Amino acid sequence: MSRPVPLPAGPGQESVWDYPRPPAVDPSGELVEVHLGGEVVARTRASLRVLETSHPPTYYLPVDAFVDGALVPVEGSTVCEWKGRAAYFDVVGGGRRAARAAWTYPEPVPTYAVLAGHVAVMPGLVDACFVDGERVRAQDGGFYGGWITDRVVGPFKGIPGSWGW
Repeated sequence: MSRPVPLPAGPGQESVWDYPRPPAVDPSGELVEVHLGGEVVARTRASLRVLETSHPPTYYLPVDAFVDGALVPVEGSTVCEWKGRAAYFDVVGGGRRAARAAWTYPEPVPTYAVLAGHVAVMPGLVDACFVDGERVRAQDGGFYGGWITDRVVGPFKGIPGSWGW
């Protein structure tokens, strides 16, 4: 499939087609929250946004942004061509358990060393994620962990037919 036509970015918006490849890491002071089981299981104003061409931002929260017991390590790993080997967590809160809903890079490649000690969450696997009070929409496809807000425009990788973007 050929590259899609990027949507025009309006005032205060970013086009994911202007994001670089390999991805950039952008510190964020936005208020980021993760909710599960009727509880806030993570909250921070010190997240990192990973910005990659065609992807909505993936937010990485410092591990200490999560309440005690919210992250339960699980077996298995995957490898990102850019960041290295990822380890996974179940996210627990309010009597619920979201299987493999979060991941981290315990020993990221040197270029992405800043991600060590940070955890990303799949917004579609928890009750809700928020950025500055706006409820996040999950990136389509179930594989990617992008957080879609009104701040970003696509089209976004993950929709049917986008594998080759």
